[in-house]
Formats: sequence, structure tokens, C-alpha cells
Amino acid sequence: MAWNQPGNGNNNDRDPWKNQGGREQGPPDLDEAVKNLLAKLGFGGNKGGAGRSSGSSSGGLPTKGLGIIAVLALVVWFIAGFYTVKEAERGVVLRFGQYSDLVESGLHWRPVFIDSVETVDVSNVRQFQSDGFMLTQDENVVQVELDVQYRVVNPRDYLYAVEDADNSLQQATDSALRFVVGHSTMDEVLTVGRENVRAQTLELLETIIAPYQLGIQVVDVNLLPARPPEAVKDAFDDAIAAQEDEQRFIREAEAYAREIEPLARGQVRRLLQEAQAYREQTVLRAQGEVARFNELLPQYKAAPEVTRQRLYLETLERIYAENAKVFVDVEGSNNMMYLPLDKILEQQRNRPTQNRSNDSEAMMNSRSQSNSSSNQSSSQQSSSGRVSDRSGGRG
Repeated sequence: MAWNQPGNGNNNDRDPWKNQGGREQGPPDLDEAVKNLLAKLGFGGNKGGAGRSSGSSSGGLPTKGLGIIAVLALVVWFIAGFYTVKEAERGVVLRFGQYSDLVESGLHWRPVFIDSVETVDVSNVRQFQSDGFMLTQDENVVQVELDVQYRVVNPRDYLYAVEDADNSLQQATDSALRFVVGHSTMDEVLTVGRENVRAQTLELLETIIAPYQLGIQVVDVNLLPARPPEAVKDAFDDAIAAQEDEQRFIREAEAYAREIEPLARGQVRRLLQEAQAYREQTVLRAQGEVARFNELLPQYKAAPEVTRQRLYLETLERIYAENAKVFVDVEGSNNMMYLPLDKILEQQRNRPTQNRSNDSEAMMNSRSQSNSSSNQSSSQQSSSGRVSDRSGGRG
């Protein structure tokens, strides 16, 4: 039978709420429950006479317990204040939400609930890519990709100067890249002007982010290979191949020039030296002729006729010595024989070996016939023949 059923007799002792006189059930007294809990923990006593007789001792127990709790809480608070900043990081200390200090790597302590620390990586280089279809100056569309490398140099500005420094840098990069591409032609973006586009983008990006104090330093930007639209990709591939051929031909021409130029310079020096030698030789020869004529002048004045004849004969002797043609004049005859020895010798050199014997025989026959005819003519005129020049200078 339940303790609260009628006719249960003295079951009131089993009532957990200690109801008296059949009163209705109600919630327990909160103050009483707290006092009972403190009594169980040893921080207080019952309301009996013993508790009244030792009032002074029971009053010291709560004070001692609270002191122990306060000491323990202080120890826990002090230990919780230690923190470590990694080697590649820097710590930004906030005191009640306001910037207080910047700490280096290592072990540090902060008052918990008063200071808070945010760490920022300042050593490693970060990167991101900015890409998209962009309009060039000549109204062509190209797809450009730019790889940006940066690192944090000022943790305070990086965290609190702007709301999101990384996102701000990406937007500034996209703006700078579109501005530079918009002021460049498509050929410059795709081929020869790629380095110029990269340098201008880096310079403009640094100019844009400087007033915002992002706490970021741009290390480098790399312009990845740009691509034209698919509709004109083949034509641009041909244009790029033609430009590569142009550069190859230029390098080959430069190599050829480097090879030919020394030879040409050597030939120029040789020609200059030959011209100098020819000039000196001509001058010396002229001076020698002048000296020779100066020496002949007294002899010419002494015997003009003899000197004139002597000079004439010496001149003919020199001319005939250098000439391979022979003229034979028979005295008392109007016929003159001409022997082209130079032509005959040239024909003998050019003809094959088997025909040279026939040519020799023919030459001997012609010479014998000419000799016999000359003898006959000389016998008919009863005079001896002699060989002289056509002018009859010497007998």
C-alpha cells in the first residue's frame, strides 16, 4: 500500500516532504535544501543545540572553504594564461578587445578574460590565382590567369586595418589585371608583351593596396599562358608559330653575321694593305722612271739620233719578249708570215693526248712547206732571206 493512501496509519514518517496534518503536497524549501547540502559538505551544522553551542567554530568553516576555492581558482586562472607562439607566427595581443602589443615566437603569459591573443603566420609565402575572360584594347577577348604570391609583414594591419585582407588583395589584383589587359593588345597579352603585362600588373597592384594598409607585401606575380577563344585558337596558334620562326630566323641571321663579319673585315684589311703596297710601288716606279730619264737627258742632248734609235729598239725588244706571237718578214717579198704560238700551245693543252701526235706531224709539215716556199722565192730573187720586223729597223 502506498504511503499516501487513506488508512495508512502512521505513514507520515515515510512522507519525503514531511507534510503535517494531512496538508496537500508542495515543493521543498530551497533554503533548507541548500543548508542540508552545505552540512553534508562540512561547511555547516544542524539547527540543534550542538550547533548553537559551537557557533564560533561552525562560522569559520565556510570562510576557510571559500578561501581554498579562491586559491584553486587563482591557480587555475594563472596556469590557463600561458600560451605558445610558433616560430613562423607572431601574436597580436588584445586587452579588452583593443590592440595592446605584438609578441614574438616563444612562451608567453596573458591574464585570462582580460587579454586575448590572435596568431598570424608571417614567414610562409601564400598564393592565389586570379583569372577570367577580359577585353583587350583591340576589342578581343582573352582568358588570362595570374598567380600572385604574397606574405604578411604587419600582423596588426592584416587583422584589423580591413575586414578581410586576403579578399581585398584578390579584388585589387583582379582590378589591376583587367586595367592592364584592357590597355594592351591581344598579341601583346598572348606573345611578345607578356613580361610587360606582368610588370605593369605588379606595379599597379602595389599602388592600389598601399593606401589600405593591408599589412601584406606582394612577393611576385606570374602571368600564366593566356588563351584566345576557341573560335580563333587555330589562327593564333599559326601566328605564334610564325613569330617563333621569325625569332629563329633572326638568331640564324645573327649567327651568320657573326661568322661572316670577321672574314669581311679581314678582306678589307687585306685590300687596304694591297692598295697601300700598290700605291707605294707605283710611286717608286714613277720615281725610278723620272730618275732614269734624268740620266738619259745628257746622253740625248749629246747624240739625239743614236739615243732615239736605242730607246726604240729596247722598247720593241721588251714588247716582243712579252708577246707569244711571231711575225716573219722575208726581205724583198710582200708576204708576211704569222705564227700564233700562243693559240697553238693552248690547243695542244686542251686536246686529248691521242691527238697530240697528229697535231705535231701537221705542224712539222706546215713548217717544211713554208721553208721550201721561202727558199724558192729567195732563189728566184737572188738574194738571201733574213728575219726582221716589219719596220726594217734591224738587218
